[in-house]
Amino acid sequence: MKILVLQHERVEHPGSFRRFLAEDGHSWTPVHLNEGEPLPDTNALDTFDALWVMGGPMDVWEEEAHPWLKAEKHFIRAAVEERGLPFLGLCLGHQLLAEALGGACGPSETPEIGVMEVQMTEEGASGILLDGLPERFDCLQWHSAEVKRMPEGAKCLATSPDCAVQAMQWGPRAASAQFHLEVEPDTVSNWKAIPAYAQALDRALGPTGAEILEADCAREMEGFEAAAERVYINWLQTSAKV
Repeated sequence: MKILVLQHERVEHPGSFRRFLAEDGHSWTPVHLNEGEPLPDTNALDTFDALWVMGGPMDVWEEEAHPWLKAEKHFIRAAVEERGLPFLGLCLGHQLLAEALGGACGPSETPEIGVMEVQMTEEGASGILLDGLPERFDCLQWHSAEVKRMPEGAKCLATSPDCAVQAMQWGPRAASAQFHLEVEPDTVSNWKAIPAYAQALDRALGPTGAEILEADCAREMEGFEAAAERVYINWLQTSAKV
C-alpha cells in the first residue's frame, strides 16, 4: 500500500505503526501542513491506497490561525466520502474526520491527559477495528477538545466517562480514535517539547507531569505495542473491503 499521511507536527507521526508498515512492505508519504507544505491536488488521491491524518496541538476550529485546516477538511471529505479511500485518523485526525463529514467538535469539559482507560461500546465489540482488544483497555490521552456530534451514519466504537466518542467508524473503510496506542519510548519526551502540550501536561499533572507520564507509558509500553499491532491489522482488514 501507498499511504498519504497528513501531519501537523514533525514528532506526531504514525509512531509504532511505522514499524508495522515497514515490516509489511507498505510505504507512507508525509505532508507537513503546519510547515506550509501544500496538500496535493485531490486527483492525486487516486495514486494512494489510503489516507492517514495524525494529531496536532491546534484545534479544528482555528481556521483563522491555521488557514490550511479548512482545505484539509475538504481534502478529507474528498478522500473518504467521494472516493471511499481507506482512512485512519488519530486525535486531531479523529476530530477532523468528524468535521469533514458534517459532525462537530468543541472544547472538552474535562481534558484527558495521561494513561487512561477506555471502554468499547456494543458496536465496537461487534466491529472489526477493535477486535481482539479487551473490553476495557489503557491508552495514552493528550487532548483538550473532542467530537461533540458524530457525522450522520457514524458509529461510536469506544467511550470514556469524560469523552463520549473515543473511537469512530464511518462507512466500512474510515476509522478514527481520540486516543493513542502508537506510543513509542520517546513519544512523551518528543511531544512535551510542543508548548501547547507542555502547558496541558502541567495543568493536568503538575510540574513533574512529564516524568509521571513517561513512567506511566513505560509501564504500559508492552500493552500499547500489542494493542497498536492488533488495531493496525484490523484496519488493514477494513481497508481491503469494498
